[in-house]
Amino acid sequence: MNVMNLNPCINLSFDGQCEAAFKFYERCLNGKITFMLTWGNSPMAKDAPPEWGSKIAHATLVIGNTRLQGADSAPGSYESPRGFCIMLQPSERDAERLFTELADGGTVRVPLQQTFWTLRFGVLTDRFGIPWAINCEKPE
Repeated sequence: MNVMNLNPCINLSFDGQCEAAFKFYERCLNGKITFMLTWGNSPMAKDAPPEWGSKIAHATLVIGNTRLQGADSAPGSYESPRGFCIMLQPSERDAERLFTELADGGTVRVPLQQTFWTLRFGVLTDRFGIPWAINCEKPE
């Protein structure tokens, strides 16, 4: 069997806050928004209520070799994320900054701290409802 060459990306759903979230992530994660399309400018404009025209139908944020994609779910179809987190493995130098910035306005689940397996580990849900974990591994 041949090994598949996959490049997974993370796709996030929002309840009307995708643009604000992606601009926040672009700044915090030192990424670059490479695409952002509103519902009103998309081929699906006729299917969305007029007040949803400025909401995001699709966005892409590139962070190094990782892509985050996202959208504002169609009205009435948003479901809060659960059962996963986005795990970031920054350098020790960046761990505190990332955790603090992502936690601003959100909820800290596990404070950033040293553990038996890592230099720094913490879990939070950001102000947009997205769960994150910071895991700064010990050098070998």
